[in-house]
Amino acid sequence: MIKCVIYTWRGEAELISVIMGIYNEQKQNAGKAINSILNQTERDIEFIICDDGSDKEFYNWLIKFCSKDNRIILLRNKQNLGLSAALNKCLSHAHGEYIARMDGDDISDKRRLEKQLQFLDSHPEYSLTGCNVKFIDSKGIWGERRLQEIPQNKDFLYTSPFVHPSIMIRKNIMDELGGYSEEPYAVRTEDYELFMRLYAKGYKGYNLQDFLFFYREDKEAYKKRRYCYRLNESIVRYKGFRELGILRGNLRFVIKPLIVGLVPIRIIKRVRKRKFEHRE
Repeated sequence: MIKCVIYTWRGEAELISVIMGIYNEQKQNAGKAINSILNQTERDIEFIICDDGSDKEFYNWLIKFCSKDNRIILLRNKQNLGLSAALNKCLSHAHGEYIARMDGDDISDKRRLEKQLQFLDSHPEYSLTGCNVKFIDSKGIWGERRLQEIPQNKDFLYTSPFVHPSIMIRKNIMDELGGYSEEPYAVRTEDYELFMRLYAKGYKGYNLQDFLFFYREDKEAYKKRRYCYRLNESIVRYKGFRELGILRGNLRFVIKPLIVGLVPIRIIKRVRKRKFEHRE
């Protein structure tokens, strides 16, 4: 573990631990992502970043960039172990009462953490909160996703009702869940798997209806997921739906990723454009 600056946890009750796994990201995007957390209106945070085996050039840049703020704790995996392993490493060093996610190329609105903290503090019946998101690329905002305000079990049939890097969750709940699954079948679906386990235990989540997160996804460079990841998602769906009690009569949703994987990419692009696009 490398601490960019000597850091002493102050022990304050409402400290937020922001966790990020990062791997060979574009430096400009990574800088914007990290700064969007450092510039939050809620200042009482620790920012735990795990470099997941990036090349020497990027890692040296990351060390230098992170040294400017003593709230950052920089960890490293010598090899690329995947997002779940990187995030679990961050969790093992987290002191906060709340865990907030962040990705290495997205941007958080400056009031995101403040609003999510206020919500969870005043609504003990919810274990996590997400928010609505805008899609961005190099040209700016090109679309948006409005999420179900209070997702129910049945909403997991279609897709994950939360945008993973936008969430904040109570740390005691994350500890109870045991963090992220590092099983091979959960690769690229670790968030979906986690949220269904959370709901299966009777916990609930809420999506703030504010647009507090900017998700980077190039509108013109959509890439089809490797088919093995489609298979992973089907396995995660089967296991999760069974635990949630929604499997019966819904096997078509289990095999949906496998079917989508056979659809020509031009059709997928057209559907995405119709569903999310609106350039600002």
